[in-house]
Amino acid sequence: MDQKRLMAAIAISIGILLVFDVYNRATRPDAPPPPAQVAQPAVPSPTAVTATPGEAGSATTPAAPAARVAVENRRIQGSLSARGLMLDMLTLRDYAQTTQPNSELVRLLNPRGRDDGYFAQWGWTAADARTRVPDSSTDWAVTGGPLGPDAPVLFEWDNGQGQVFEAEMRLDANYMFSVVQRVRNNAAEAIVVLPWARVRRERTPRVEGFFILHEGYVGVLDGRLTEWTYDSGKKEGLARRGAAAFEGESTGGWAGFTDKYWLTAMMPQDPNARLRHSLRHISDSGVDRWQADIAPPAPQSVAPGTTGDLATRLFAGAKEVHLLDDYRIRLGITDFDKAIDFGWFYFITKPFFYALDWLFKLFGNFGVAILVFTFALKVAFFPLANKAYRSMAGMKVLGPKMQEMRERNKDDPAAMQREMMALYKAEKINPASGCLPILLQIPVFFALYKVLFVTIEMRHAPFFGWIQDLSAMDPTNLFNLFGLIPFTPPEFFHLPAWALIMGVTMYFQQKLNPQPPDPIQAKIFQWMPVIFTFMLASFPAGLVIYWSWNNLLSMAQQWWIMQRHAAQKKPA
Repeated sequence: MDQKRLMAAIAISIGILLVFDVYNRATRPDAPPPPAQVAQPAVPSPTAVTATPGEAGSATTPAAPAARVAVENRRIQGSLSARGLMLDMLTLRDYAQTTQPNSELVRLLNPRGRDDGYFAQWGWTAADARTRVPDSSTDWAVTGGPLGPDAPVLFEWDNGQGQVFEAEMRLDANYMFSVVQRVRNNAAEAIVVLPWARVRRERTPRVEGFFILHEGYVGVLDGRLTEWTYDSGKKEGLARRGAAAFEGESTGGWAGFTDKYWLTAMMPQDPNARLRHSLRHISDSGVDRWQADIAPPAPQSVAPGTTGDLATRLFAGAKEVHLLDDYRIRLGITDFDKAIDFGWFYFITKPFFYALDWLFKLFGNFGVAILVFTFALKVAFFPLANKAYRSMAGMKVLGPKMQEMRERNKDDPAAMQREMMALYKAEKINPASGCLPILLQIPVFFALYKVLFVTIEMRHAPFFGWIQDLSAMDPTNLFNLFGLIPFTPPEFFHLPAWALIMGVTMYFQQKLNPQPPDPIQAKIFQWMPVIFTFMLASFPAGLVIYWSWNNLLSMAQQWWIMQRHAAQKKPA
């Protein structure tokens, strides 16, 4: 096949993958339209900007420190505030901020009032001002503690009007909280209240800003993946002048805020329960605040001598693939694994992760797992690649004849095309098959990039030597002689060791391919290893290691096939 067409095939294939993912993200419906509302007793929205949950009717905050209840299991540590019923301190014991030995642990939740305020809260809204409900200044009575596996905690508050509000909290061995909110009406008249649960962010977090990763509001509502970036949520919230940027009902499902590796999401305990989900953007003195909440579709009328309740769950922790799968199956949380942004090529990316994770458990090193996985892919595609390399070997042998045809028919392109096609037929060569190795490598490259980029299992996973995090770029740099010169070059001049190894292997692999007869095309191909070296310099080290190892395996296979082809063509 003409080298110009080969280059076009490469460019188009890469472009389709990138553009298609961007197009899919841009055109995916953000949410189903809100369902028609049935007339109900008037109850203030549990997330209204002017009366946010737990704050309506608040008095001056008491000066006395709020009581706190410790939260602890083998995976997390933190505490709940008994004032306002907030989970606002949570640290992940298994994850450090950096790879340094004395690095601080990741802190997921923080109290309100801080720039990184991020917390979960449970409360009620009343249909009228006469019914007192707990708010952010309410001090709850606590029974039990600390909160942990097999150690529930009960919060109680008596409003003095005949109603007793309760919240019973439980915690499993990982990151899942279970909360049952109850109100017991001991008065002579019915009350109308709306229980709710919410996750609140006091600032817009720093996001990766890369198109292959979603960060912001995420959930699966009525079996449909719903995603809102912070930018789109802000625009919609401002356009609606304080109303919810998104609001809709769902049977089961879940929703909350996702970061690259962490998730805070709420869901009903009963997969068949129907709840209303909302996302709100709140502009407060130029500061963007965010709120995701859930509540029953309608207020609850609690008759005298009866109890109204709401049973929800809160996930607050790391997006570990197997853990989310377990919650999805065991608790019936629909598509909970989609909290990890495996992307449009989910059907390729997630199996790749399972394969790499299995190999990691076998060898104890994700870098070795990548090498073995790449070798396995080479074995799987060996017959197809052989056919392609045989064609390329034939093309290389025919190079002088093809050049002679071009010179002889340079003024008659049609005749040149006829002679080339006859030559291909006589030699039994399919020029198009030379594209197959490259076309096969593109989806593998993209899927492996996704796995390295979005799965927490790859975070801080070491290889050997200087590579201590396969999900981060190689820290070495040619421009300071790999650390021998004590200075940090500008980011643009980052040229690490593994990128150079990849470039060198790509150069030698290219030498095995038939050279294009056109001098301009030949120059372009000569510069491709250099261009790719700089392009991949800032990519995750694991991806560059994969590419380098794949080049070496391809070179070995291609050299072997070409030697066999040359021996077969040699005259007896």
